Amino acid sequence: MNTEQQRPSRPEPVDLREVGASIDGDPQVSDRRLFLQLHVFEDCSDPNNIVEVLEKSNLNAVLYDDINNPTGIGVLFIVEDPAVLATEARDLLIGLQQAANLSYRPEMTMIGRTYSSGREPNLEVWLLNKPLQNALNPDFPWAIWYPLRRNPEFYRLEHRERGRILGEHAMLGRSYAAGGHANDIRLACFGLDTNDNEFVIGLVGPDLYPLSRLIQDMRQTEQTTKYIESLGPFFVGKVRQRFGACL
Repeated sequence: MNTEQQRPSRPEPVDLREVGASIDGDPQVSDRRLFLQLHVFEDCSDPNNIVEVLEKSNLNAVLYDDINNPTGIGVLFIVEDPAVLATEARDLLIGLQQAANLSYRPEMTMIGRTYSSGREPNLEVWLLNKPLQNALNPDFPWAIWYPLRRNPEFYRLEHRERGRILGEHAMLGRSYAAGGHANDIRLACFGLDTNDNEFVIGLVGPDLYPLSRLIQDMRQTEQTTKYIESLGPFFVGKVRQRFGACL
Protein backbone atom coordinates (compact mmCIF):
# COMPACT_ATOMS: atom_id res chain seq x y z
CA MET A 1 0.00 0.00 0.00
CA ASN A 2 1.27 3.46 -0.85
CA THR A 3 2.31 5.18 2.41
CA GLU A 4 1.86 8.57 0.76
CA GLN A 5 -1.86 7.84 0.35
CA GLN A 6 -2.21 6.94 4.04
CA ARG A 7 -0.55 10.10 5.30
CA PRO A 8 -3.19 12.60 6.43
CA SER A 9 -3.12 15.98 4.76
CA ARG A 10 -2.05 18.94 6.82
CA PRO A 11 -4.83 21.33 7.82
CA GLU A 12 -4.83 24.74 6.23
CA PRO A 13 -3.54 27.47 8.57
CA VAL A 14 -6.30 29.54 10.17
CA ASP A 15 -6.42 33.20 9.15
CA LEU A 16 -7.46 35.10 12.29
CA ARG A 17 -7.31 38.56 10.77
CA GLU A 18 -10.35 40.81 10.53
CA VAL A 19 -11.43 41.40 6.92
CA GLY A 20 -13.12 44.45 5.43
CA ALA A 21 -14.38 45.44 1.99
CA SER A 22 -11.95 45.23 -0.91
CA ILE A 23 -10.19 48.35 -2.16
CA ASP A 24 -9.11 48.18 -5.80
CA GLY A 25 -9.59 44.42 -5.67
CA ASP A 26 -7.54 43.89 -2.50
CA PRO A 27 -9.38 43.04 0.75
CA GLN A 28 -8.61 45.06 3.84
CA VAL A 29 -7.16 42.98 6.66
CA SER A 30 -6.16 43.81 10.22
CA ASP A 31 -4.87 42.03 13.30
CA ARG A 32 -5.96 44.90 15.55
CA ARG A 33 -9.19 45.08 17.53
CA LEU A 34 -10.50 46.57 20.77
CA PHE A 35 -11.69 44.78 23.90
CA LEU A 36 -14.35 46.47 26.02
CA GLN A 37 -15.38 45.33 29.49
CA LEU A 38 -18.13 46.70 31.71
CA HIS A 39 -17.99 46.22 35.49
CA VAL A 40 -20.97 47.11 37.68
CA PHE A 41 -20.97 47.92 41.40
CA GLU A 42 -23.44 49.03 44.04
CA ASP A 43 -23.17 50.65 47.50
CA CYS A 44 -21.24 53.57 46.02
CA SER A 45 -21.73 56.47 48.42
CA ASP A 46 -19.25 58.86 46.80
CA PRO A 47 -18.52 58.46 43.07
CA ASN A 48 -16.04 61.35 43.24
CA ASN A 49 -13.50 59.02 44.86
CA ILE A 50 -13.74 56.76 41.83
CA VAL A 51 -13.36 59.74 39.50
CA GLU A 52 -10.07 60.65 41.18
CA VAL A 53 -8.67 57.15 40.77
CA LEU A 54 -9.70 56.84 37.12
CA GLU A 55 -8.27 60.29 36.36
CA LYS A 56 -4.85 59.12 37.57
CA SER A 57 -4.88 56.03 35.35
CA ASN A 58 -3.89 56.07 31.69
CA LEU A 59 -6.83 53.93 30.62
CA ASN A 60 -9.68 54.74 28.28
CA ALA A 61 -12.72 54.42 30.53
CA VAL A 62 -16.26 55.64 31.15
CA LEU A 63 -17.90 55.99 34.57
CA TYR A 64 -21.68 55.57 34.53
CA ASP A 65 -24.34 56.22 37.13
CA ASP A 66 -26.72 53.23 37.16
CA ILE A 67 -30.22 54.59 36.51
CA ASN A 68 -31.80 51.46 38.05
CA ASN A 69 -29.81 51.54 41.28
CA PRO A 70 -29.42 54.69 43.43
CA THR A 71 -26.02 53.53 44.68
CA GLY A 72 -24.99 51.76 41.49
CA ILE A 73 -22.17 52.64 39.08
CA GLY A 74 -20.65 51.08 35.99
CA VAL A 75 -17.05 51.28 34.82
CA LEU A 76 -16.32 50.60 31.15
CA PHE A 77 -12.73 49.92 30.07
CA ILE A 78 -11.60 50.14 26.44
CA VAL A 79 -8.25 48.55 25.58
CA GLU A 80 -6.46 47.06 22.61
CA ASP A 81 -4.42 44.58 24.64
CA PRO A 82 -6.76 42.32 26.67
CA ALA A 83 -3.92 41.64 29.12
CA VAL A 84 -4.54 45.16 30.44
CA LEU A 85 -7.94 44.00 31.71
CA ALA A 86 -6.21 41.35 33.81
CA THR A 87 -3.47 43.68 35.11
CA GLU A 88 -3.86 47.48 35.35
CA ALA A 89 -7.66 47.49 35.12
CA ARG A 90 -7.95 44.60 37.56
CA ASP A 91 -5.65 46.21 40.13
CA LEU A 92 -7.48 49.51 39.78
CA LEU A 93 -10.87 47.87 40.39
CA ILE A 94 -9.61 45.93 43.39
CA GLY A 95 -8.28 49.17 44.89
CA LEU A 96 -11.57 50.95 44.24
CA GLN A 97 -13.62 48.14 45.73
CA GLN A 98 -11.55 48.06 48.90
CA ALA A 99 -11.25 51.83 49.34
CA ALA A 100 -14.92 52.64 48.70
CA ASN A 101 -16.46 49.42 50.11
CA LEU A 102 -18.20 48.72 46.82
CA SER A 103 -20.25 45.59 46.26
CA TYR A 104 -19.49 43.90 42.95
CA ARG A 105 -22.30 42.59 40.72
CA PRO A 106 -20.73 39.78 38.66
CA GLU A 107 -24.02 38.98 36.92
CA MET A 108 -23.75 42.35 35.13
CA THR A 109 -20.19 41.98 33.84
CA MET A 110 -19.94 42.21 30.04
CA ILE A 111 -16.92 41.77 27.81
CA GLY A 112 -16.48 41.65 24.06
CA ARG A 113 -14.18 42.40 21.13
CA THR A 114 -14.73 44.50 18.05
CA TYR A 115 -15.11 42.48 14.87
CA SER A 116 -15.72 42.88 11.15
CA SER A 117 -18.41 41.50 8.86
CA GLY A 118 -16.29 41.69 5.71
CA ARG A 119 -18.17 44.69 4.30
CA GLU A 120 -16.61 47.59 6.20
CA PRO A 121 -15.38 50.37 3.84
CA ASN A 122 -12.74 51.46 6.36
CA LEU A 123 -11.70 48.52 8.51
CA GLU A 124 -9.38 50.33 10.94
CA VAL A 125 -12.00 52.99 11.65
CA TRP A 126 -14.63 50.31 12.32
CA LEU A 127 -12.44 48.21 14.60
CA LEU A 128 -10.66 50.94 16.54
CA ASN A 129 -11.81 54.51 16.04
CA LYS A 130 -15.58 54.29 15.86
CA PRO A 131 -16.16 52.23 19.06
CA LEU A 132 -13.80 54.45 21.04
CA GLN A 133 -15.33 57.65 19.71
CA ASN A 134 -18.87 56.45 20.39
CA ALA A 135 -18.06 55.47 23.97
CA LEU A 136 -16.17 58.68 24.75
CA ASN A 137 -18.35 61.11 22.77
CA PRO A 138 -19.36 64.00 25.07
CA ASP A 139 -22.59 64.37 23.06
CA PHE A 140 -23.69 60.85 24.07
CA PRO A 141 -24.46 60.95 27.82
CA TRP A 142 -26.78 57.91 27.78
CA ALA A 143 -25.96 54.25 27.26
CA ILE A 144 -27.71 50.90 27.33
CA TRP A 145 -25.50 47.79 27.42
CA TYR A 146 -26.74 44.22 27.07
CA PRO A 147 -25.56 40.76 25.95
CA LEU A 148 -27.43 38.41 23.63
CA ARG A 149 -27.29 34.88 22.31
CA ARG A 150 -28.79 33.52 19.10
CA ASN A 151 -30.40 30.10 18.98
CA PRO A 152 -28.70 27.26 17.06
CA GLU A 153 -31.23 27.41 14.21
CA PHE A 154 -29.76 30.71 13.03
CA TYR A 155 -26.36 29.12 12.36
CA ARG A 156 -27.97 26.36 10.29
CA LEU A 157 -29.27 28.90 7.77
CA GLU A 158 -27.44 29.49 4.51
CA HIS A 159 -24.97 32.35 4.53
CA ARG A 160 -27.08 34.46 2.16
CA GLU A 161 -30.20 33.99 4.28
CA ARG A 162 -28.33 35.01 7.42
CA GLY A 163 -27.11 38.12 5.61
CA ARG A 164 -30.65 39.07 4.64
CA ILE A 165 -31.90 38.70 8.21
CA LEU A 166 -29.00 40.69 9.66
CA GLY A 167 -29.46 43.33 6.97
CA GLU A 168 -32.95 44.16 8.25
CA HIS A 169 -31.53 44.66 11.72
CA ALA A 170 -28.63 46.76 10.45
CA MET A 171 -30.85 49.06 8.37
CA LEU A 172 -32.94 49.86 11.41
CA GLY A 173 -29.83 50.75 13.40
CA ARG A 174 -28.47 52.91 10.59
CA SER A 175 -31.74 54.85 10.36
CA TYR A 176 -31.44 55.79 14.04
CA ALA A 177 -27.79 56.75 13.59
CA ALA A 178 -28.58 58.87 10.52
CA GLY A 179 -31.10 60.86 12.57
CA GLY A 180 -28.58 61.41 15.39
CA HIS A 181 -30.72 59.38 17.79
CA ALA A 182 -28.50 56.38 18.57
CA ASN A 183 -25.15 54.84 17.72
CA ASP A 184 -24.13 51.29 18.45
CA ILE A 185 -21.00 49.50 19.64
CA ARG A 186 -21.15 45.88 18.51
CA LEU A 187 -18.90 43.33 20.17
CA ALA A 188 -18.44 39.58 19.84
CA CYS A 189 -18.02 37.64 23.09
CA PHE A 190 -17.88 33.99 21.99
CA GLY A 191 -16.06 32.07 24.71
CA LEU A 192 -15.48 35.23 26.76
CA ASP A 193 -18.83 35.55 28.50
CA THR A 194 -19.48 33.50 31.65
CA ASN A 195 -23.07 32.83 30.54
CA ASP A 196 -22.17 31.74 26.98
CA ASN A 197 -23.54 34.89 25.37
CA GLU A 198 -22.31 35.59 21.85
CA PHE A 199 -22.53 39.36 21.47
CA VAL A 200 -22.55 42.50 23.60
CA ILE A 201 -24.37 45.56 22.30
CA GLY A 202 -23.84 49.10 23.51
CA LEU A 203 -26.34 51.76 22.41
CA VAL A 204 -25.25 55.34 23.07
CA GLY A 205 -26.90 58.64 22.30
CA PRO A 206 -27.92 62.13 23.42
CA ASP A 207 -31.25 61.01 24.95
CA LEU A 208 -32.48 57.86 26.64
CA TYR A 209 -35.86 57.51 24.94
CA PRO A 210 -34.52 56.81 21.41
CA LEU A 211 -32.26 54.06 22.78
CA SER A 212 -35.24 52.37 24.40
CA ARG A 213 -37.35 52.89 21.28
CA LEU A 214 -34.64 51.34 19.06
CA ILE A 215 -34.66 48.21 21.21
CA GLN A 216 -38.46 48.17 21.01
CA ASP A 217 -38.36 48.43 17.21
CA MET A 218 -35.71 45.73 16.97
CA ARG A 219 -38.00 43.32 18.82
CA GLN A 220 -40.11 43.20 15.66
CA THR A 221 -37.32 42.14 13.31
CA GLU A 222 -37.04 38.59 12.02
CA GLN A 223 -33.75 38.08 13.84
CA THR A 224 -35.24 38.91 17.22
CA THR A 225 -38.61 37.21 16.81
CA LYS A 226 -37.20 33.95 15.46
CA TYR A 227 -33.52 33.60 16.28
CA ILE A 228 -32.67 35.36 19.56
CA GLU A 229 -32.52 32.92 22.44
CA SER A 230 -31.72 35.36 25.25
CA LEU A 231 -31.27 39.10 25.86
CA GLY A 232 -29.90 40.88 28.90
CA PRO A 233 -29.40 41.70 31.65
CA PHE A 234 -29.60 45.36 30.66
CA PHE A 235 -27.39 48.06 32.18
CA VAL A 236 -28.76 51.57 31.73
CA GLY A 237 -26.25 54.27 32.55
CA LYS A 238 -25.78 58.01 32.40
CA VAL A 239 -22.21 59.12 31.92
CA ARG A 240 -20.69 60.77 34.96
CA GLN A 241 -17.26 61.21 33.40
CA ARG A 242 -15.10 59.94 30.55
CA PHE A 243 -11.40 59.25 30.73
CA GLY A 244 -9.59 59.26 27.41
CA ALA A 245 -6.03 58.35 26.51
CA CYS A 246 -4.17 57.30 23.38
CA LEU A 247 -4.38 53.69 22.31
